[in-house]
Amino acid sequence: MRYQKVCIESVVCTLPPHVVTSDEIEARLLPVYERLHLPVGRLELMSGIRERRFFDPGTLPGQISGETVRRAIETSGIDAQYMGALIHGSVCRDQMEPATACGVHHAAGLPSEALVLDVSNACLGLLNGVVMLADMIELGRIRAGVVVGTEIGRPLVEGTIESLLKAPDLSRRDIKPAFASLTIGSGSAAIVLCDEQLSRRGNRLCGGAYLAETSHHRLCAGGVEMGTSSDNRPLMATDSEALLHAGIDIARRTWPRFLDEVGWNKQGVQKTFTHQVGRAHRKLLLESLDLDPVIDFPTVEFLGNTGAVALPTAAALGIEAGHLLPGDHVAMLGIGSGLNCLMLGMEWNS
Repeated sequence: MRYQKVCIESVVCTLPPHVVTSDEIEARLLPVYERLHLPVGRLELMSGIRERRFFDPGTLPGQISGETVRRAIETSGIDAQYMGALIHGSVCRDQMEPATACGVHHAAGLPSEALVLDVSNACLGLLNGVVMLADMIELGRIRAGVVVGTEIGRPLVEGTIESLLKAPDLSRRDIKPAFASLTIGSGSAAIVLCDEQLSRRGNRLCGGAYLAETSHHRLCAGGVEMGTSSDNRPLMATDSEALLHAGIDIARRTWPRFLDEVGWNKQGVQKTFTHQVGRAHRKLLLESLDLDPVIDFPTVEFLGNTGAVALPTAAALGIEAGHLLPGDHVAMLGIGSGLNCLMLGMEWNS
């Protein structure tokens, strides 16, 4: 997968207003902790997540995505009339149908000629959207497009807390599949891509590589149908340890394919942005790929795991913080339950 004329023109994020610490979550779970003799502080100790953020109760993903898209297009400096496609790529959507992208397209005031659709692939939805837009730009079908997503983590976290408190015969073994659900946060991110002739910044999307290992598709599963709460909040069951090692393994196998595809070597990668799952995941991923942690930009400690918007949010905050320098080769290392791995390379020139 190689691109010759695709540029990433803007990457922006929207952070929710409400901060919820791991200590606060554990305080709500104190009856469970006391009954099972669990040490307070284990949530942050095991995940590295100090806090996460939530939007107001009842907030719909499309509502926030509309705001994020407008800022992304404004930041890009590209006239909205050139936006030939809008893809909504987060796990969370407003409803089963129509596509959440429809409401976002309307809110953003994009042209009627634009292709409008949702893409769902666990934590890789936005990166998959980037590939779809890049393909269309490279083929000359569109001149520019935007992929956006918003993850609403509050219902999952609060539904998990409620289910644990209501389970009378809960054991230490039973609580393990729910642990990952307590690390989830909320956020929103958008990426604008365009043809090089429209670009003012020249940040080239070079290409990438992907790999699937679907024998592990049962390691993480969630949805409303798994929930038991009265208001249909979702639940998720995750074999965190098995998912960690399976994810690292597929990343290790994808990495040489990625370097070969974009024509780089390991020493030529100056910066990385990774999917933000937890401290242990990030450490093991970078060690497995023999990459210096200094070149990465972590956000999981204060945002939690924000699903499909985690990596682009890290990129947006990293760009804002000056993490990237002109001439940097940037590797975006995405992993999603299923399992799927997608790695993309960018030359940062602005």
